Amino acid sequence: MEYISSDTNVWIDFLTINKMALPFRLPYTYIMNSDAIEDELLNPASLKQNLLSLGLKKVELDLTEYSLAAGYALKYKQLSIYDRIALAIAKNRKITLLTGDGRLRAAAKKEFVTVIGTLGILDRLYAYGHITEEEYDECLNEIKKHNGGEIRLPSAEIEQRLSADFKPYIKGALNLKV
Repeated sequence: MEYISSDTNVWIDFLTINKMALPFRLPYTYIMNSDAIEDELLNPASLKQNLLSLGLKKVELDLTEYSLAAGYALKYKQLSIYDRIALAIAKNRKITLLTGDGRLRAAAKKEFVTVIGTLGILDRLYAYGHITEEEYDECLNEIKKHNGGEIRLPSAEIEQRLSADFKPYIKGALNLKV
């Protein structure tokens, strides 16, 4: 089981398209700092409990992660405390960071931390056979419908994925049979 350090915005994307449970079909354990869970997963009121019941795991910071997060406050002033904590957890534990936040993604790149977001999760769900092509397209169309509002993803990447030519590429890129 692969662990992934989670930020909150990807969960908002899946909540917006009414597909909160989909990412939990993948063989990943999503983890989030317990303070972030308590402070950031407030709206709607059921979000925190839904994610915990689906399998989101609370974790505490160790001393290295605390120190890294404190250092990131000086290095990446635009990041929130919980963004810095999610990055510190991913960096220290050598795991992937789940986020769609552009500034957090840029910081992760500078820290050599692998990042995945909403579209990457959907790609893996489709490529590994956890959702059908129809479900994949339905999710993308819902994302497209809400993009620019509750969801903020690159429109060109959404359109690219809706293209028939892209689906075999996804399976090939992840070394799967088409």
